[in-house]
Amino acid sequence: MNDIIKPEIAEKIKQLEKKFQNSGQDLGSYLDGLLHDRYLTYWDYIHLDTLLSLQIPKTHFPDEEIFITYHQITELYFKLIIHELKQIVDDKLQTAEFFTTKIHRINRYFKVLINSFDVMIKGMDKEQFLKYRMSLLPASGFQSVQFRLIEIYSTPLVNLVNTKERELFSENKSLEDIFEHLYWKSGATDKETGEKTLTLKQFEYRYTPRMMRIAHQVKSSTIYHKYLELPEKEQNNVHLIEALRTFDTNVNINWLLMHMGAAFRYLNKEKGEVLATGGTNWKKFLPPSFQKIQFFPTLWSVEEKENWGQQWVTHQFNTTK
Repeated sequence: MNDIIKPEIAEKIKQLEKKFQNSGQDLGSYLDGLLHDRYLTYWDYIHLDTLLSLQIPKTHFPDEEIFITYHQITELYFKLIIHELKQIVDDKLQTAEFFTTKIHRINRYFKVLINSFDVMIKGMDKEQFLKYRMSLLPASGFQSVQFRLIEIYSTPLVNLVNTKERELFSENKSLEDIFEHLYWKSGATDKETGEKTLTLKQFEYRYTPRMMRIAHQVKSSTIYHKYLELPEKEQNNVHLIEALRTFDTNVNINWLLMHMGAAFRYLNKEKGEVLATGGTNWKKFLPPSFQKIQFFPTLWSVEEKENWGQQWVTHQFNTTK
């Protein structure tokens, strides 16, 4: 009696056999593989030992491990955000519900990142940081290609042009021409000589082909394009509009402000300032009120765009002088 196969098991075997027949495969071979396969463990599934081996400080200062680990965690969240952005870009349903669900996920990830930034602002010893950072030259968080890809997936490149030059460009310009004038490049370029920092040169050499390839892929299908292509009723969905505005605020105001807080804690001094490891001019590059980047400009009023991040930045500069 014990050898009798239960009806529900027999049915599943039939379904599996049909599945493998349709793909030209042999069910018996797969069952042999299943018979000899090891049980899956948690640590093998997430490659825990490998993951925990990736934190390799360059100095003996204990807090450098916090610095490395936090940045690695950030990049993993960026990966999750890009995972959701790609699904919106590829979506053909054109419904506000799908769009909103994905943007809510992205906002959830950014909320975690923003709320966790105290790990950087308050969670490291300042004296240790100022010493071990000198071993990191010319590496910089400026070189996070995933953050740049989030921007590229989210809005047309023309919306990412340096604020002083933005009116000179339109979506009709070549992407290569627009790319040379993106706002973040000005943060790592000497204003007097026009010479790029080594940090920027390294970053461009390593990632420009990848960024341009994706820019061409989403030239007419960024998140902003996808929103504008929605039927009018779906575009006017208040929940979607609020989610997109929150996304814009999280990336282009709140995330930058947290970096400003960290920069002021570690790099600002009463007399002068400590230079960033990558040579970037962080006081000109980070404040959201200087670049006024908005992914979804039509979702903001003229007044909101004019006052973009201004109140916080003014307060922060005044209280840290």
